[in-house]
Amino acid sequence: MIALNQPTTRIFAAVISVNNISYFIGGRPLYENASMFVRPNDKIGLIGLNGRGKSTLLKIINGELTLDGGSVSKSKDCTIGFLNQDLLSYQTDDAILTVAMEAFKVAVDTQRQIEKILHKLETEYEDSLVDKLTRLQEKFEQLDGYTMQAKAEEVLEGIGFSTQDLHRPLREFSGGWRMRVMLAKLLLEKPALLMLDEPTNHLDLPSIEWVENYLRNYDGAVMIVSHDRTFLDNVVTKTVEVTQQQLVTYEGNYSFYLREKELRETIQQNAYENQQAKIRQAERFIERFKAKASKARQVQSRIKAIDRMDLIEEVVDDSATVNFKFKFNQPSGRHVVTLKDLSKAYGDLQILQHTNASIERGDKIALIGANGRGKSTLLRILSGTEPVDGERTIGYNVIQGFYAQHQLEALHVENEILEELKQAGSGKPEQELRGILGCFLFSDEDQFKKIKVLSGGEKSRVALAKTLISEANFLLLDEPTNHLDFISENILIQALQQYQGTFVVVSHNRHFISQIANKIWYIENKQIKEYPGTYDEYEYWHKKNILNGTPDAPPPKKKEEKKAEAAPSEKQENDRKLKALRQELKTLEENLSSFESQKKSLEDEMAKPEVYSNFNKLTEVQARFTTVADQIKKVTERWEEVALQLDELE
Repeated sequence: MIALNQPTTRIFAAVISVNNISYFIGGRPLYENASMFVRPNDKIGLIGLNGRGKSTLLKIINGELTLDGGSVSKSKDCTIGFLNQDLLSYQTDDAILTVAMEAFKVAVDTQRQIEKILHKLETEYEDSLVDKLTRLQEKFEQLDGYTMQAKAEEVLEGIGFSTQDLHRPLREFSGGWRMRVMLAKLLLEKPALLMLDEPTNHLDLPSIEWVENYLRNYDGAVMIVSHDRTFLDNVVTKTVEVTQQQLVTYEGNYSFYLREKELRETIQQNAYENQQAKIRQAERFIERFKAKASKARQVQSRIKAIDRMDLIEEVVDDSATVNFKFKFNQPSGRHVVTLKDLSKAYGDLQILQHTNASIERGDKIALIGANGRGKSTLLRILSGTEPVDGERTIGYNVIQGFYAQHQLEALHVENEILEELKQAGSGKPEQELRGILGCFLFSDEDQFKKIKVLSGGEKSRVALAKTLISEANFLLLDEPTNHLDFISENILIQALQQYQGTFVVVSHNRHFISQIANKIWYIENKQIKEYPGTYDEYEYWHKKNILNGTPDAPPPKKKEEKKAEAAPSEKQENDRKLKALRQELKTLEENLSSFESQKKSLEDEMAKPEVYSNFNKLTEVQARFTTVADQIKKVTERWEEVALQLDELE
């Protein structure tokens, strides 16, 4: 008999138990005697370097792969829903609402039976049919059949589909949007264990935030493979790291994991060093006294003590830092790109309408917002590859580099990695290129692998390295963190933090853009809007405006602008100087452009056989070339002085 008020212990049975599993690929152990447990309502983040076996573990749990050792046991009533990248290829002519409602299979089948009976009753009335109809309607109500369409619509619209989209065939949508439909179907099925492999790769920021909220309140267990640390922080309550063929569990989110791992590794490293010191001391004793009979017992005792030791492993540092600074030889002019009275439409779909924007040297811009607003289109407009109505003006000496996922297809698959970088045209020596590849986690041996054998994440790193060594002083990057693990993402963050040029990044990775951007762009009401600050500042400002009911309020003014308003006379003088300097800078840039053209013409002339074979003619052309080169040097020096003065005044 249990006494009243006696505390009881609540026992949670595991939904999934992974018991001492081993799995080998070509003789290489991916897992060796690894274990973990998934309990009801666990929200687990599965993390680790690319290639360590995270997606493989999900397939093992789903029963798609055969283990070499150990077992995976499931509770009797455990149902599994698995979202993976293979679903990208699924196509059908059914409307996406119909596909999502397949989650309610029993209710949908019951509804079809009801419709058949109702149709039959129109011409053939029978008491037995009425009784059957009544039973089916009761069953349909118990299955919440009358609300299933509303639930499906809510989830589909929550992850980014418009109401008009719901009745369009799945086949009309791109792979990323089809993946969203599959995600909606899984969320509606509500399995006991929901496994998601990189769910944020195909979601925009509003959809990511909606999914975060849904998963936090999900009545079941969730296991997520993701490289979006903000997403993991906001959803998971437990972190499992795949490392050294093992599954190491941390009872907290990703930030907790980082703190706890550092503490564990400090303790482990100290224990390792203490043990190594004891071993060295024992070995010195053995070496010194092994030949002395009087010390034989002590020597044997120390040998046995070493043999009995459970050796502590040294901590392997998985972190990586960039020790190479990505440089370019020629800085751009102050004005990198200016967009004036810009409009862009695809048929009846208007993306931009009579909008203006400008990019200045040193701007680090994150272009954010929901999918379908035109972010990638704007990036192509900035690059000059997208036709547009309006004026796009590129600044002086702007050298552009463009990275997008399709750049992976442009890699030469038969090339080795090092050769691919050599052909990028940077002119850097091989030793420097090898150092750069080392920064991007390609070991000396890896650098001679062919592109065709690389994973998607490895190809992304090669394409990014090519972009960053291209001598470009203006970078355009479209979702550069897709397929990158945490270490590769950290390398890219460090590279962009060190980068002295200008860039625009389209990304839905909040941690990434919070680390690299000093301005935020977003498209609203077909206009390019700018927030003059970091992403964290923008997010605080944006949420505050929503709470105040003023989402379209203009961004706060910079301190310099407020100061100018408070002192009109000072502002007028400042404006006068700025105008004069800008005019001078423009004139200097025009002169430089003209001199550069003359220099190129003279170089071409000196290369002609009739010139370089005629001493007098060659001397004359060389003298003109020297004069033009001197002019370029003088104008460049003055341009730098004016640019610095502008920087100080603005």
